Amino acid sequence: MNEKSHSLCSKSEGKRKVRKLLVVVVIFLLNLTGCVNESPKENKANGPKKLEIVTTFYPMYYFTKQVAGNMANVTQLIPNGVEPHDWEPTARDMAKMQDSDVFIYNSRYFETWKDKVFQSIDTSHLMVVEAASKINLMDANGLEENGPLASKDPHVWLSPVLAQQEVDRIASALKQKDPKHSGQYEKNAVAFKAKLKELNQLYKETIDKAPRKEFVTQHAAFNYLAKQYGLKQIAIAGLSPDVEPTLSKLAELAKLTKKKHIDIIYFEGLTSSKVASTLANEVGAKTEVLNPLEGLTAEDEKHGLDYLGVMKNNLNALKKTLYQ
Repeated sequence: MNEKSHSLCSKSEGKRKVRKLLVVVVIFLLNLTGCVNESPKENKANGPKKLEIVTTFYPMYYFTKQVAGNMANVTQLIPNGVEPHDWEPTARDMAKMQDSDVFIYNSRYFETWKDKVFQSIDTSHLMVVEAASKINLMDANGLEENGPLASKDPHVWLSPVLAQQEVDRIASALKQKDPKHSGQYEKNAVAFKAKLKELNQLYKETIDKAPRKEFVTQHAAFNYLAKQYGLKQIAIAGLSPDVEPTLSKLAELAKLTKKKHIDIIYFEGLTSSKVASTLANEVGAKTEVLNPLEGLTAEDEKHGLDYLGVMKNNLNALKKTLYQ
C-alpha cells in the first residue's frame, strides 16, 4: 500500500470512529431526556399492573371502590342518571367486560342481561362476582321463599347490614384474584364496614323511637331496609319502577293512605313521579324523594353525595312520615 492510500484509509477509519462516538453521545443524550428507552405507554405497561375491575351500577361501583382503594382500576358500566332496570350493554360495554380481570354485579335478579352477554364473550380469564350471592333474597312482598326469577327482590344494598355482606363478598374476591394486596383489601373493607355500621346504628336509633312504622313508596325497593328496622313498606308499583298499578290498586291504596293519615308519598329521582303524584293528588298528600340508589341523580352529583350521603338523606326523608 502506498503512502497516499494509507493516508486515505487512516482518514476513513477516523471518520468511522467519529461517527460511532457521535451515535453513542446522541443515544446517551436521548436516554437522559426519555426520547429513547420507552414511550409512556410502554412505561405504564412495564409498571406494576393493577387489577381492571368492571362493575355494573352505582352501589357495586361504590362498594368495590371502597375495598379496592388505589390498588385497582374500577369502572362503572351503567352511567349515573340512567335507570338500570331496562339497561342493556353495548358492544363497547361487552368489550370492557371481556378485557377486565374482575366483573362485579349485584344479583342475577337485577342484572338479568348478564347470562346472555356472557355467552357471547370470552370469560375464561375473568373472575365473575355476584355480590348478593350469599344473601337470602325475598320476593316482592317481603317474604323469604323460593319463587320464579322475576319475583325475587334484588335491592339488598339498601340495608346497611346486608351491604356489609356484599362488601365482604367483594373483598374476598379481590383478595383471591390479587393475593399480593390481600392485606390492603381487607384493611379497606374493615374501614368501610365501620362506616356502614355507624349508618346502621343511626337508622336503628332514629327509627326505634319513631311513632309510625309505615311509609308509602312508588317503587317497591325498600323491603330489606323495612325488614331491618321494623318498618312496613306500602308500594304502589312492583320491583320495577316503570310498572304502573291498576286503577283498582290505586283506589285501594288511596283508601288505605287516607285511613292511616299518611301525607307523604315517596318516589325515586331516576324515573317519572307520575304514579306517586296521582296518588298524592287523590289523597291530598305531598311527594318526596326516597332514593333507591340505583344510580346517583344529577342533583346528588351536584351536591357531592355518595352512597352514605344519600342513605342519610333517605333517613331524613323517612322521618317526615315516621314522626308525623
